[in-house]
Amino acid sequence: MPKAEREPYSEELRARREEAGLTQKELADLLAVHSSLVAHWEAGRRMPGPRDASRLDQTLKTGGTFVRFLRKDDYARRFERVATAEAHATRIEEYAPVLVPGILQTRPYALEVHRSAQFSWRPEELDTLIVNRMNRTKILEQQHPQLWYILSEAVLRTVVGGPALMAEQLAHIAALTRVGRIGLQVMPFSEGAHAAMDSLVTLMKFDNAPELAYVEGVHTNMVVDADESYRVQKCRDAYDLTRSSALSPRTSLHFLESVTEEYRSHERSRSDQPARLAQIQLQQR
Repeated sequence: MPKAEREPYSEELRARREEAGLTQKELADLLAVHSSLVAHWEAGRRMPGPRDASRLDQTLKTGGTFVRFLRKDDYARRFERVATAEAHATRIEEYAPVLVPGILQTRPYALEVHRSAQFSWRPEELDTLIVNRMNRTKILEQQHPQLWYILSEAVLRTVVGGPALMAEQLAHIAALTRVGRIGLQVMPFSEGAHAAMDSLVTLMKFDNAPELAYVEGVHTNMVVDADESYRVQKCRDAYDLTRSSALSPRTSLHFLESVTEEYRSHERSRSDQPARLAQIQLQQR
């Protein structure tokens, strides 16, 4: 949910809480959540999920006001919650099954991914998506959060936009790893089945709020928050099991750079082909 829409929500929540004569802690106790979570909602830093919104309506007797605030495109709303949470997380851990994680994407890679997502685009729509994607990458310029990624080998081997583009994209990830901005592990095909193999899994930790999990598939996603802590733990278990089976960080970086060089070699051989063909034709005359 964009900031312009989060602010009315947070302002309404604060006003209704004060009308009820409750402190943030008292409201949190009635909802059975941490008081810092209510503070995040009222500051517009986090959005409650549907279950918490329903509890707010019941507790504050607001007749469905807070649930109706959330009734927009479900996929976009859930992802906006995640994008908002990213900016306040102290640690982000992600397993990526096929695509380079959004925060790590270069502009050319992001453009190819978005172009392939539907039959056609209006130029202004595509521009907006790319600007939003690149805005997320600005988190890399900050000291926090800590970032740790597990990439399936499929992420490295799926040729998005051609060998030259892939070489640029993987070199970008390698550079971030070498300077210590991100932690990186690769899950090789040879490892076989593992706990997180069928979907993207993201876990976020915060100083004063419960851990959040995000799971995504094709045009479907799910945010798992404090109201379903057992599901967050299941996502955590899947991630940790996957991490224990992945290559070590040192071996992963070597693997990544080897695949990068494969793409560069392929591109060099392609660029040399016209010269070799011209030489053969010359010799045949």
